[in-house]
Amino acid sequence: MSGHRSSRAFQLLSFFVLLCFSTYALVAQDNSGSIAGSVTDPSGAIVPGATVKILNSVTGYTRTVTTDAAGQFRFFNVPFNPYRITVDDPGFATSTASVDVSSMVPVNAPVKLSVSGSATTVNVETGADLVETDSTSHIDIDRNVIDKLPTESASSELSSIVTLASPGVAADSNGLFHGLGDHAENSFSIDGQPITDQQSKVFSNQLPADAVQSLEVIDGAPPAEYGDKTSLVIKVTTRSGQGLTHPTGSLNLAYGTFGTVNGGGNIAFGSQKFGNFFSISGLNTGRFLDPSEFVVFHDKGNEENLFDRVDYQLSGKDSLHLNLQYTRSWFQTPNDYENLGVLDQNGNNIGNTDQKSKVETWDIAPSYTHIINDATVFNIGAYARKDAYSYIPSGNALADFAPAQQQETIAQQRSLLNAGLHADVSYVKGIHNLKIGAMYEHTFLRENNQLGLVDPGVNAPCLDADGNPLNGGDPDCTSIADSQQNPDYQPILAPFDVTRGGGLYGWHGQADVKQLALYAQDQITAGNWLFNFGVRGDFYNGLTSRREAEPRAGISYNFKKTNTVLRVSYARTQETPFNENLVLSSNGCADPVLYGIFATLGGDGSCAQPGVTPFDPGFRNEFHAGFQQAFGRHLVVSGDYIWKYTHNAYDFSVLGTTPITFPIEWASSKIPGWVLHANVPETHGFSAFVVMSSVAARFFNPQLGGVGTTPGTPDSTAPFRIDHDEKFNETTHIQYNMPFRKSMWYGFNWRYDSGLVAGAVPCYNDSGSNTGCDAFITPQGQPGVDLSGLTFDQQFQAGIVCDGVAATPYSGFQYCDNTGYTSKLLQIPGPNTEDDDHNPQRVAPRSLFDMALGDDNLFHTDKHRIAVRVTAINVTNKYALYNFLSTFSGTHYVTPRAITGQITYNF
Repeated sequence: MSGHRSSRAFQLLSFFVLLCFSTYALVAQDNSGSIAGSVTDPSGAIVPGATVKILNSVTGYTRTVTTDAAGQFRFFNVPFNPYRITVDDPGFATSTASVDVSSMVPVNAPVKLSVSGSATTVNVETGADLVETDSTSHIDIDRNVIDKLPTESASSELSSIVTLASPGVAADSNGLFHGLGDHAENSFSIDGQPITDQQSKVFSNQLPADAVQSLEVIDGAPPAEYGDKTSLVIKVTTRSGQGLTHPTGSLNLAYGTFGTVNGGGNIAFGSQKFGNFFSISGLNTGRFLDPSEFVVFHDKGNEENLFDRVDYQLSGKDSLHLNLQYTRSWFQTPNDYENLGVLDQNGNNIGNTDQKSKVETWDIAPSYTHIINDATVFNIGAYARKDAYSYIPSGNALADFAPAQQQETIAQQRSLLNAGLHADVSYVKGIHNLKIGAMYEHTFLRENNQLGLVDPGVNAPCLDADGNPLNGGDPDCTSIADSQQNPDYQPILAPFDVTRGGGLYGWHGQADVKQLALYAQDQITAGNWLFNFGVRGDFYNGLTSRREAEPRAGISYNFKKTNTVLRVSYARTQETPFNENLVLSSNGCADPVLYGIFATLGGDGSCAQPGVTPFDPGFRNEFHAGFQQAFGRHLVVSGDYIWKYTHNAYDFSVLGTTPITFPIEWASSKIPGWVLHANVPETHGFSAFVVMSSVAARFFNPQLGGVGTTPGTPDSTAPFRIDHDEKFNETTHIQYNMPFRKSMWYGFNWRYDSGLVAGAVPCYNDSGSNTGCDAFITPQGQPGVDLSGLTFDQQFQAGIVCDGVAATPYSGFQYCDNTGYTSKLLQIPGPNTEDDDHNPQRVAPRSLFDMALGDDNLFHTDKHRIAVRVTAINVTNKYALYNFLSTFSGTHYVTPRAITGQITYNF
């Protein structure tokens, strides 16, 4: 009864917030601000036609306008950052000033010019322009880097940019990245619209990189305005046409390795009151996903993107903003060698496995902004975003069978719809930068699965005399000589055994998840000190409910003489379950047929007992301590130490042996580590950055929620390193504009990864004393490794070598002695040294090198320019893995060498 009252109270509170917000009839687009001002001469007279430029030296963001007839200038859609304003006009000395755009409250920056040759001192850029007195660690990535950064994945460029340019990010396959030791605990804020669902291309379609003006990646303690998934908060400011009196845009066409064709274009146009930015693009490639073989086959895919941003200034105080996006992707599930020439139970070739997926994403996000006074701005918005995902099995269901890999055929139709409201008030005056806001979101989950057994040995009613499953036979096993009944046979599965004439079992699940958040935060500047204080209240009401009060605090101090900033911060956050297949994972074991399938198959998708295994939202305490140091005006270095402790920590597992994944929940996690970021602002055409990190991901049993729950297991509190733990990674990016040809440039990436944990790799053990390995003695009486749990192809994928002989897709080993057991692609701890916590098996270290060479104005024209570029990914053709038999995504290789040529017409 108390649960009913709690739910009723939540509904009433939600209705009250909605009623308050809906009076304005229009998530807030609050990732950018504006700078306005007037330019006057020494007498106070206006100066029309003066050139006004703003610049952030670290990000390279720069914009230039001219003052109008009234001497006024204005910059729209300016990402939150400090800037230096420079004003030039013939007959006057150059004037400079510093401004800080930190909220939607417009920045007023009047400039008074002095007569050329007077004694007025012009400010010179120093190291002070490179540091920010901010208690929260973050990095900024602007369009000038995005345009020239060699990225691998054309279908998930946004993730690739974050992975390459942000510290604390471990690279994984298919556009997935692990932010600061977590799986998918990342949120995107697209012009203020929160997106906390997974952005990997096997779940959703991302915002196209062509639509992005700048990124701010927060890897420190999140401010109170951010919640739900906060390991990394990625603030995206999209491109706008407002203020552009002449249309600008581009058309591009690219062709490259794997038959990849990529084309599209954009256009931006507007006025001082109106702006429109529109982008369209398409991709067709023979390597859409990262496959489980280095050789690429059955991996075709295509994607189409549409994005439109509209801005309209109703008056001097009121403005409207609208984001629209539609993206569709279709792609094959990559095969491995075992999916080729599949044989049925009679030995007949029934064709190759042919599984495909389709994902459609649409998004609508309008907002309204009202300037109350010079210090206060009100913003309110709405959004609706939907991912519709379809998984399509092979035309012949039996072709989905792969020995020891896939024992079921499955089809899925799943949708995830987020609809919400967001409103806030920003107040900037004196020492205060205050923001108060609220957010309400309603998520509609709809899940449909059709499942059938395609392995004749999984639920055979009869066994032969040696206990091996028989393909045929009636349930009482009287029609086959010397047969016996299978004691584990489950009659409930007989109608869904495709190998014995059965069909598919249909399962439907749905749920609504409601979330309400209220927050207040203030940034107080007192001399060299900066204090951030905030509190957030999250009300989660899904399959379970939780309320959480979340204080946030940060302090920083700026030693201005040495350009040094020291900072510490703390945040408490609520951790909520992943929405993708949440209903299946919560309720699957309560369904008799699914329970029977899971119990029969065992493994990661098993059910310990029938019933519902709900997820309880968790909470996290995290601490950050760091610094920022500028060295002159040519180098700035920033670093942080991180410590995060989470009660109820989330990850993903796999539905039986299918490619369908679902969330699970562990008792807790501890994630310590450090991140470092160094930036060299552009000097004489040269710029560079380095990001590096070492982040541990220690998880603790038992598993508490989701399919596969094993509560109460003895010794179940032992910690282990989960498969998004990486000891060290770094990216070095160098960019250089050629001195002999200013329009020509060169970009270079070096990405080093020490390797994710690969816990499924068989390991050495002479004595059996280590908990992570089982002792094994070969038939020759030697200590060795049991390899029978891996198929020959999996041994080949792992690069296993036994006594100098390498496994192939069609030949391998049942066992190997310790002295002869090695791997080309994995790091395997030595005998008696493996430890699931301190020394687990890992993917081998790898260095990948990417390059790009381009010319932005091939023919040196003015208004109409032709640009060309060549991009080479993995130029050394490094043979390496992202992961191996990951519980989330299986096995994937990095891309082989890929070369792409592109031509662009700019106007």
